[in-house]
Amino acid sequence: MRLPTWESGLSGFRRYGGYQERILRSMRVCIVVPTLNPGRLWDAFSAALLENLADLGLPAHSVLILDSASNDGTLEKATAAGFRVHSISRDSFDHGGTRQVAVALERGAEFLVYLTQDAVLAQPDAIRILLKALENPAVGAAYGRQLPRPQARSVEVHARLFNYPPVSRLRSFADRQSLGFKSIFASNSFCAYRRSALISVGGFPQRAICSEESIAIGRMHIEGWQSAYVAEATVYHSHGFTVAQEFQRYFDVGVTHAREPFMLEMFGTANGEGKRFVISEFRYLLEHEPSLIPSALLRTLTKLIGYRLGRKEAQLSLAMRRRLSMNGCFWRAECTARDQRSARAPIQGARADQWLASSAQRVTEMIPHPLQAKQELRRPAELATEVVRTSPVQQQRVR
Repeated sequence: MRLPTWESGLSGFRRYGGYQERILRSMRVCIVVPTLNPGRLWDAFSAALLENLADLGLPAHSVLILDSASNDGTLEKATAAGFRVHSISRDSFDHGGTRQVAVALERGAEFLVYLTQDAVLAQPDAIRILLKALENPAVGAAYGRQLPRPQARSVEVHARLFNYPPVSRLRSFADRQSLGFKSIFASNSFCAYRRSALISVGGFPQRAICSEESIAIGRMHIEGWQSAYVAEATVYHSHGFTVAQEFQRYFDVGVTHAREPFMLEMFGTANGEGKRFVISEFRYLLEHEPSLIPSALLRTLTKLIGYRLGRKEAQLSLAMRRRLSMNGCFWRAECTARDQRSARAPIQGARADQWLASSAQRVTEMIPHPLQAKQELRRPAELATEVVRTSPVQQQRVR
């Protein structure tokens, strides 16, 4: 009898539930959640996560909280729920580097499931369904479908419908020909990774302002791994960004693409997908909420300007980059790294001149005395005037 694979659909899993149950229970899974003052949303998030743990038969300490010095009671609530907590400073938070901390800490985990604190699991078996995609040994990462939050307006709803369709799909390096940049699209708000696949491509980037999941998956595709979009595994996650926040978010995306040029070089630009999104959004708003069309057009222009400025971030001062970005902590860390590099570099100004002078003196002292150079190239008369500086043996040779 041929056992079902993920590609054969959920019906096969339901039919062979006992076999799938044994497979899932044998998985070594760690669920990783970066947190910073989630506020009132934490209770709903935690309750949904505990439901999924019960469904998987996993203990609460399978959850690792990476907390950036929350002061709203999150640590106490997480500890009371039985979750493990690893604290980091806010200034050291980095979307890629912080998630890589979990890769280093959870050496015994076979799979790492990443959730953000505002992504509420929409079903009690969402993590189970997502992990089923990783039963295919060729799949290195899988991400689930994001549904708009209940109070979302039409702009927010359309963004989720466009980026997270109801049909699952496997993707590989070959799909860049048909999907372009979309072939490495994913979201760490609800994403599972095979730890060995992550390690094989160097893990998450250590300095990433955003899109660390697309960077990792792009590297996986290049190395021959596949990624999976699992539409049947869902979370409630969307944002009601202001126009200014949209600018900041796309500035950060531009920074990522500038610093990771392989993404555009290997998988193409996102221009085609952007045009499709704008046309789709206009049609959706025209049908559901026409009054938002002017705002949507303004947002589109704002995103474009923010993205292009982000691509040119190297030409901007650190203070300006920090002002334009959504992630101030990233640039504070960047300032710290710059200061450390400056401390190690030669000192500028008058002290630099002293440093150069002393270096020149050290080089001069290492040069042999003129008499120690090839003497056969010097005239006998010159040698005779310097014989007194030579040893008796050398004087005998001159005579």
